Amino acid sequence: MSLTHKLPYEWQVGLRYTRAGKRSGRNSFISFISMASVAGIALGVAALIVVLSVMNGFQKEVTARMLSVLAHVEVFDVRGEMPGWRTSIQEALRNPEVRAAAPFAETRAMLLSDGVMKPVLLRGIAPAEEVKVSDVAKHMREGRFDALQPGSFNIVIGRALARSLDVGVGDRVTLLMASTPVAGSASGSALPRTRPLTVAGIFEAGHFEFDSALAFASIEDTQALAGVAAPAGIRLRLADMHAAPRVAAELQRSMSGEPYIRDWSKVNALWFAAVESQKRMMFIILTMIVAVAAFNLVSTLVMTVRDKQSDIAILRTLGASPRSIMTIFMVQGTLVGVLGAALGVGTGVLVALNIDRIVPFIERTFKVQFLSQEIYLISEIPSQLRWSDVGWIGGVAVLLAFLATLYPSWSAARVKPAEALRYE
Repeated sequence: MSLTHKLPYEWQVGLRYTRAGKRSGRNSFISFISMASVAGIALGVAALIVVLSVMNGFQKEVTARMLSVLAHVEVFDVRGEMPGWRTSIQEALRNPEVRAAAPFAETRAMLLSDGVMKPVLLRGIAPAEEVKVSDVAKHMREGRFDALQPGSFNIVIGRALARSLDVGVGDRVTLLMASTPVAGSASGSALPRTRPLTVAGIFEAGHFEFDSALAFASIEDTQALAGVAAPAGIRLRLADMHAAPRVAAELQRSMSGEPYIRDWSKVNALWFAAVESQKRMMFIILTMIVAVAAFNLVSTLVMTVRDKQSDIAILRTLGASPRSIMTIFMVQGTLVGVLGAALGVGTGVLVALNIDRIVPFIERTFKVQFLSQEIYLISEIPSQLRWSDVGWIGGVAVLLAFLATLYPSWSAARVKPAEALRYE
């Protein structure tokens, strides 16, 4: 005995209706609409999986570029200076998640070259220690990162900033910093402090915010320029960057003094919030495509109910309950949804996992370019498939298909046998 014959009769009849025959033009038309619904659900599910995977890929790529410059966790002193930074490093390294630590100093200033002035965040670092907590040295395009020695007053700037100032390695730029008001000045005006610096290197992290407004100098030179006696804090590299919020909370409780601790997700919180908002809106918009295809099942099932009224009446006279009749058509519609979701998941996963091959093939075939490396700094569309997204998308598609069966199934259960068989 086959597996189908072991199922309840409601399931057997529902499966039979799903495989609508071709004995009449009407049945063929119903079958066509049913297959169109399957195709629509599959297309919507596949589109959702591919789009969300690409968005996840871009988010991962941008995050990686951010973390090539940012530390996983930064620890500041509320007083603005951290004279006991060596003790703070020892305390931080006691946490098993912390792999490396380095001191840093920061100050905001302006860079001037040939009448062009640009704002910059000047970060003072120790090159030998900085390579343990960030990957800036790996993104050097010109010059040397280890040229940032104490007393040299060398500076390493981003490529976009170098283009804006029209400078290269070996050129001189002028640093302008705010100063205290001039003593005895009636207006209380302040004259900026200036200092000539030498461009010792140019880096390119691939993130415009950093490439256009970030510069590095030795920590001793930065402290001298800012007029402070100690680093602003320490930067930490973790074993797992995704554990940064938890580790930051642990360090807040375990470290002495009154440190202010922030993880990398807080530094660009607005950007991450915008990306998550875009993903939610994209999920809602593309889910509407699935909903339209799913609710095509309503018309399919309504037509099936009208076409099968005599069958429904015979089943009722043989003792089938209204609930059994509802189950038959709910099985039919839900199976269409499951089939569409399964095809969509298979197609979407296949495309998402091979998008690095599919996109170049399309570009070569149609002579188009989706991403310009000069503009986006990447030439391939990234993709990161998350199985949690696949589960949500498939579940939503099946749920919508199930909801679409409720009214037609309820309508079928209300068919009166006597009226249905009157003209048979």
